[in-house]
Amino acid sequence: MSETKIWVSLTAIENIPVREGRSVQVGGRKLAIFNLGNRFLAVENRCPHRGGPLADGIVSGSTVVCPLHAWKIDLVTGSVTNQAENLECVKTFPVRVQDGVVLVELSVGNSDTQSSQPACFVSISHDSSINHSVLGKA
Repeated sequence: MSETKIWVSLTAIENIPVREGRSVQVGGRKLAIFNLGNRFLAVENRCPHRGGPLADGIVSGSTVVCPLHAWKIDLVTGSVTNQAENLECVKTFPVRVQDGVVLVELSVGNSDTQSSQPACFVSISHDSSINHSVLGKA
């Protein structure tokens, strides 16, 4: 079975305040969507340490600090940035804004090969070219 990628509409941009995250569940996947002011990023909503809800963490720059044990996650790469010699990370998902709505790209179909690999190695780069005028910035 082949894998297909689809864009899924999540929410209007105004529903995610700047420097905050929101938890969403799409097709059995729990995601955390973050508004960084000039772009939106999405990662799986589970810290690799103890499963803390990343959407509830504190956003600083392009990182989020897990609310449970302060692991710092890079929202662009999904990697843990403040734990020495740690190779754990979270899966990232492409995000775009279209007509004021945040969309995330998801894979449907056979993803067994991806799920068996560490998330660091299956992360996908983001479309970071969000039009500032869409976000109310000239």
